[in-house]
Amino acid sequence: MITLDERKAQARKTALAIRAACDPALGNRLAERFLADMPPPPGVAISGFWPMPGEIDIRPLLHALHARGNAVLLPETPPRGQPLIFRHWTPDTLMRQERFGTFRPEGEIGTPDWLLIPLLAFDRAGARLGYGGGYYDRTLAHLPGVTAIGCAYAALEVDAVPTGDYDARLDAVATDAGVIMCERP
Repeated sequence: MITLDERKAQARKTALAIRAACDPALGNRLAERFLADMPPPPGVAISGFWPMPGEIDIRPLLHALHARGNAVLLPETPPRGQPLIFRHWTPDTLMRQERFGTFRPEGEIGTPDWLLIPLLAFDRAGARLGYGGGYYDRTLAHLPGVTAIGCAYAALEVDAVPTGDYDARLDAVATDAGVIMCERP
């Protein structure tokens, strides 16, 4: 019998192969589709992420959200087992290199209302496959009521993501093809 961890490991391997063929510049289309399909209300603080190599580049969306007047935050990766910390970002904010090949701002700590989440695969029920560290699952458990929106290439959609009881669900997924509102079970 194949364990959940083994199913997730195989799904990550498949997703990484698919992602390798995708163009990070599709982040421009993701930004356009997100702002057309699910524009955030004024005053909503939104946490994004600085893309790791190979991830869809949502920096055009971060710039657009900032220009619209939304507060933009980016995560700081704490020690393993802890939820993420969010710091305010602007295009002029000094950035510091983080673990895992990403960057975080030097800005003040804040709390997001909407959380843009990187992922390796997703399904229409709101399940997401991450990298296995559990940072976003712990973070979502500590932020009840936050709107959780995955960000990914449309090519990473699958029929069903292998999940466990501790895996947090998404409210929506923003892709280069548009925003998918998730149908939670």
